[in-house]
Amino acid sequence: MEGNANSLIWEVSVWEFVFVTVLLAGGAAYLTGKAVASAWQPNLQLAAYVLLLGLATRFIHFALFNGTLLSPYYYIVDVVVLMAIAFVGKRITRARQMSTQYSFQYSRSGPMNWTKKAAADS
Repeated sequence: MEGNANSLIWEVSVWEFVFVTVLLAGGAAYLTGKAVASAWQPNLQLAAYVLLLGLATRFIHFALFNGTLLSPYYYIVDVVVLMAIAFVGKRITRARQMSTQYSFQYSRSGPMNWTKKAAADS
């Protein structure tokens, strides 16, 4: 498939999608997830932020790369990618929070997980 042809995932070109949606907006989504986790805000608030970020992403596609501004399909594609990145950022930050702030009760069991420590027998 040609790089400039419309696809199910990108509208103008694969490089434009990777640059704008994955790198620029994805970086913002990751940082938004970290901020939401740091403030102990709910997942619904993160989702609302990502929906707004998706609108900004569509505008950048439109203004810089001649994409369609009001394209519901490509908006949904952008939002799905951004949601995944944002929730990964939140989960990584939450795992760090739980293992450092509550180190007496939880230990880290991977980059995105934590486990409850066994009760000490005394």
